Amino acid sequence: MNILLIGGGGREHALCWKLAQSPSVTKIFAAPGNPGMAEDADCVALAVGDHQAVVSFCEENAIDQVVIGPEAPLVDGLADSLRAADIAVFGPSAAAAQLEGSKAFTKALCDEANIPTAAYVRASNITEARAALSGFSLPVVIKADGLAAGKGVIIAETAEEAENAIGHMFAGGFGDAGAEVVVEEFLKGEEASFFALTDGGTVVPFGTAQDHKRVGEGDTGPNTGGMGAYSPAPVLTDALQAEVMEKIITPTVKAMAARGTPYSGVLYAGLMLTADGPELIEYNCRFGDPECQVLMMRLESDLAALMLTVAEGRLANADAPTFADTNAITVVMAAKGYPGTPEKGAPLDDLDHAEARGAKVFHAGTKVQDGQLVANGGRVLNVTATGETLNQAREDAYAALDMIDFPGGFWRSDIGWREIARDRH
Repeated sequence: MNILLIGGGGREHALCWKLAQSPSVTKIFAAPGNPGMAEDADCVALAVGDHQAVVSFCEENAIDQVVIGPEAPLVDGLADSLRAADIAVFGPSAAAAQLEGSKAFTKALCDEANIPTAAYVRASNITEARAALSGFSLPVVIKADGLAAGKGVIIAETAEEAENAIGHMFAGGFGDAGAEVVVEEFLKGEEASFFALTDGGTVVPFGTAQDHKRVGEGDTGPNTGGMGAYSPAPVLTDALQAEVMEKIITPTVKAMAARGTPYSGVLYAGLMLTADGPELIEYNCRFGDPECQVLMMRLESDLAALMLTVAEGRLANADAPTFADTNAITVVMAAKGYPGTPEKGAPLDDLDHAEARGAKVFHAGTKVQDGQLVANGGRVLNVTATGETLNQAREDAYAALDMIDFPGGFWRSDIGWREIARDRH
């Protein structure tokens, strides 16, 4: 089959790399793609916000399936436009993508379906938000309601920080995403990520991971889109995974179907493992980034065929996804200034040396300029490795990372520290 993959970040490079291994795939187009993806796909300039242009491209190039990587085109309804043109697409409708597009939408659905989550107040102006603070103890979580590239969450340790966070959001600090905010109870516990595939009716688990959102060592500093991840997440035991499916994932899929907006695609649940059991922090309507990278490194199933069964509503008759019994870890190499304004243009060299060491280097924010690969974003490269143990995978990832020449780049040296500290590996 011919596939059009929408996106150009590290997540999409990992998907492209895995799709290229599928025997069912003839050709991959990536829009816009990136230099790393160009090894397996034809990168094309396509305005994904112009839905008719995307539909026309699919018709002209005999595209059998479209895979939408990022959240913004999903919330914008690209999947709806493709389905209306009878083109198979992996990714939810705009109505279903509100699970990520609006924190308040998801909170209301949790209330409706009795899904465990933190107490909250939705506020549409600064006065309401600040008044809501009196109902919460510190620390308190302030979230921009809309899409904010994974950065619209602030954990306020003091009342002053909470007031400032609310003011920052309503002043446009996160653009339109902060037009409304959710003030939320701070949950105590350990975070973990759980993934499931669903075609709107059938739902199956699709692996676990843990990521590192804070920019600094020891999980300090501001939130980012993610500085690294590992899979599987042993803290999500088989029993806990069954509980997540029963109390969180399956009720969500049923509630969305009952509303007349069935969810089709991957459903990514960010969880807090509290003393009372797993609770939902938030949903993402696409694969995580960089969680996707470690999942794809372990996935044994034919990704393209699996995605097509989801797109065509045939998941009930498909084999369950299978993963290698190995550990995978990815470390994000970021540009100086991230998660603020990153410095662009630094040269990137010796990636081949890193891959010769056994790692896979996924491109997240790169471009070729005058024949030289250079940094072109905040998160630039994802150095990823596997091993029989997490320690082995971690050692290989960092050994490969040390071989890359990236002036001005930085990374965390403690990815995987929680699991390593448990001394299981």
